[in-house]
Amino acid sequence: MSWSQHLRSAQEFMKVGDEVEAVILTLDRDERKMSLGIKQLSADPWAEIETKYPVGTKTTAKVRNFTNFGVFVEIEEGIDGLIHISDLSWTKKVKHPGEFTQVGADIEVVVLEIDKDNRRLSLGHKQLEENPWAGIESKFPLDSVHEGTITEMTDKGAVVSLDENVEGFCPTRQLTKEDGSVPKVGDKIEFKILEFSKATKRITLSHLRTYDDVRKAEAAAEKAEKRAAADATKSTVKKINASVEKTTLGDIAGLAALKSAMEAAEAKKAPAKKSKKEESAEE
Repeated sequence: MSWSQHLRSAQEFMKVGDEVEAVILTLDRDERKMSLGIKQLSADPWAEIETKYPVGTKTTAKVRNFTNFGVFVEIEEGIDGLIHISDLSWTKKVKHPGEFTQVGADIEVVVLEIDKDNRRLSLGHKQLEENPWAGIESKFPLDSVHEGTITEMTDKGAVVSLDENVEGFCPTRQLTKEDGSVPKVGDKIEFKILEFSKATKRITLSHLRTYDDVRKAEAAAEKAEKRAAADATKSTVKKINASVEKTTLGDIAGLAALKSAMEAAEAKKAPAKKSKKEESAEE
């Protein structure tokens, strides 16, 4: 009845009493039966698919259905395609397509691959834009600190929105606030970039490190200051000891010289000692 795969019953296409044109497909005279077709009145849309929608074609499609792994869309009657969940966004971690779009909505797509034999199209949505991860890497370098909003809590940690198109993940052990409490969904707090992987499109964050690293730096600075003060004290004591030692040696030398001078002076003042002959003559 239709090249489209979305008809569930004939009532969706026609009703009793309608006059329709049809093509005879088979004829069984013995059984007095014939098979008719309506879609055969129009060309098979897949016959010229590679000409009409070559790889790289950008167009608008209608969302028809969801699965856990992607979005089924219809480009036109009879031509369906699949947008894999990984091809919806460069930056957002989409767990289910329902988070990104809704059934019946229009979505812009680009043709990535054509499988004419199996009547399948592989489509992409994120490919309509350039891969932003090169610019993101320069905007969120390792060890830089940024304000983020917690959008989701899981058993393993928190999903954090760093800006409109960039999300990161903060493990539970890195979520603790300085007062020991745990933040909740909607909280805006600072996060440090611990890991940035362009290949896996993963940004690992830490709130704990935003204040713990500061405390460690302050402790290290205080320790270095104390060490410098101790070294300065040792140097001062060493200089004082050297000065005292030098002074003491100088004093000893000065005292010895003074003693010699005094002894020489006393020797000059004392009368000369008489010889034995002089003493006998006087007698």
